[in-house]
Amino acid sequence: MPYIKTGDNRQNEPVSLFYEDYGQGQPVVFIHGWPLDHQMWEYQLTELPQQGLRCIAYDRRGFGKSSKPFDGYNYDTFADDLKAVLDELNLQDVTLVGFSMGAGEIARYMSRHNGVRVAKVVLVSGVTPFLLKTDDNPDGVDKSTFDDMVDNIKKDRADFLQTFAKQFYGVNLISKPVSQAMLDGDFIRAYLASPKATIDCARAFSETDFRSDVQGIKVPALIIHGDSDKIVPIESSGEQTANLMMHATYKIYDGAPHGLYYTERAMLNQDLLNFIMEPKMATTY
Repeated sequence: MPYIKTGDNRQNEPVSLFYEDYGQGQPVVFIHGWPLDHQMWEYQLTELPQQGLRCIAYDRRGFGKSSKPFDGYNYDTFADDLKAVLDELNLQDVTLVGFSMGAGEIARYMSRHNGVRVAKVVLVSGVTPFLLKTDDNPDGVDKSTFDDMVDNIKKDRADFLQTFAKQFYGVNLISKPVSQAMLDGDFIRAYLASPKATIDCARAFSETDFRSDVQGIKVPALIIHGDSDKIVPIESSGEQTANLMMHATYKIYDGAPHGLYYTERAMLNQDLLNFIMEPKMATTY
């Protein structure tokens, strides 16, 4: 199995990141959301390599087939892990595509590592620029919402994950955008993650302030968000990110839930392809 070694944990043992690499051509690195793993990108990884792109997706530490250390679940470490992937595979002129908490990885990587090797970025249903409601971020989400999430994970992680998945895709009595089989598959993927990683990442994506990181992104950027997202409300995220990145292209998917990488997969794949293949204008980072 393909693995990339990255930073040590507290036991001075290297952490291994599992990845898959498909196709040839311009490289695209996909960064998954919480609480899933790289397999969430199935409908992108099967389509885009057929369009002349090299598509790489990896499991964040603590998730999927990657190492599951007890600690290290913060965005500086995640950005360093992303750097290890780009360096080990010697990727150049990469497009980074981050979903939900993965958008935060991109923002932190671009500031912490000066955007090295990156040509373009795509933030899909992203947690940027700052989810937590504070005095200087009145449009954020109340901390009690995230406290309840953590409490419910600690109380009954399996039940939380199954309930969360329905909100994730906008499932209700009227709307059934995904099958029960799809929900069951996601549950398996999420339940195999480290419980500690699941909790620590919830704190990380809800409490990390990416406002300065986002403002520093100068490469071509595409922001995509669904206006029916109940997990990461567009008012607290997509709209605020677009305001801080005036040079970015901002696309709102009408009626789309958080998990639009599946529910709107055809449109997303076409938007990704158009953006990635568009000639890059000269920029300085």
